[in-house]
Amino acid sequence: MANILVTGGSRGLGLGIARQLVSEGHKVIAVARSQGAELARLMEQSGGRVAFAAFDFEQTEAISGLVRQLRKEHGSIGGLVNNAGVGTGGLLASMPETQIEQIVRINFIAPMLLTKYVVRTMMADGAGRIVNISSIVASTGFSGLSVYSATKASLHGFTRSLAREVGPLGITVNAVAPGFIDTDMTQDLKGPAAEKIRRRSALLRMAEAKDVANAVAFLLSDKARNITGTVVTVDAGGTA
Repeated sequence: MANILVTGGSRGLGLGIARQLVSEGHKVIAVARSQGAELARLMEQSGGRVAFAAFDFEQTEAISGLVRQLRKEHGSIGGLVNNAGVGTGGLLASMPETQIEQIVRINFIAPMLLTKYVVRTMMADGAGRIVNISSIVASTGFSGLSVYSATKASLHGFTRSLAREVGPLGITVNAVAPGFIDTDMTQDLKGPAAEKIRRRSALLRMAEAKDVANAVAFLLSDKARNITGTVVTVDAGGTA
């Protein structure tokens, strides 16, 4: 496959996805606000198969320019993983409006616009794979995450409808909904809280970032050529 663009690819889940894709022989363009030491190491070890582009997805007006720049520097983009997001929590009644707007802008408007400009090149090529990273809270809900959950639920509708729009052109669009995994976004889920999640899951454990990365890699591969418009849940059976 041509280059795979992974947003939020410098740490946490995005870095795990980038690492898995590289291990399977793909070329990855990781986009994030800053590079970070771990991504720098991956770039050094990858033999030139990982590139980095600095970008803040809160600046949605600059997304079209970003895609033009990446295509000019790296060529065709055959895969897109919309992973970048903010997991800011808080009660809706007391959350500042500026914070609500920021979460919606980064978690939903930015990936929608990025997809708009990337999918144009996929349409011209007659092929492409898009994977949106959602969350189980899009369907289960979670106290204190109403705004975050709303943005992730929006990705589900976006995924299913876009799959129908671009399917005739050979492009698949899917989403992956991780459960609570050990990343920077879930640092508060330690000790008793994490144990409670484990006890409630069918497999009596929490899913790991590598499990999500494996699901993303599968959906980007030819093995998933007839899978589109779906949401794959990776949560060790927590919502079973």
